[in-house]
Amino acid sequence: MERISISLPEKLLREFDRVLREKGYVSRSEGIRDAIRSYIIEHSHISNLPAEIAGTVSVIYDHEKSELLEKLTHTQHEFSEIIQSTLHLHLDRRNCMEVIVVRGSGSRVREFVDRVKTIKGVKFAKLTTSVPEVLS
Repeated sequence: MERISISLPEKLLREFDRVLREKGYVSRSEGIRDAIRSYIIEHSHISNLPAEIAGTVSVIYDHEKSELLEKLTHTQHEFSEIIQSTLHLHLDRRNCMEVIVVRGSGSRVREFVDRVKTIKGVKFAKLTTSVPEVLS
């Protein structure tokens, strides 16, 4: 086993501990290992997207972060050929959610999601996909 150290905001750690208790984990380490495994599986899935996909990208972000809105809008314009529609929700005073409907090449969608995830102030970004020919 390797030991690592991480820094987390207090609120995030409290929420993580609450989930651990609800799920019956005996330690934070066990929960973190499962979370890392899930992250790796998700990355593996998104790395192997089919040629043509349709789906949604759910993004939660702090709209008060400097330059976030400008970067998010710029990124959406850069990938406009795959973006079909967007829905914007105000979650609370600081946090917003966007649901972005995408359709296009799996590699281009993956590139878009990866770019959105790295924008400072984005707290969550998740791709949910469907392969159009499966729905026919």
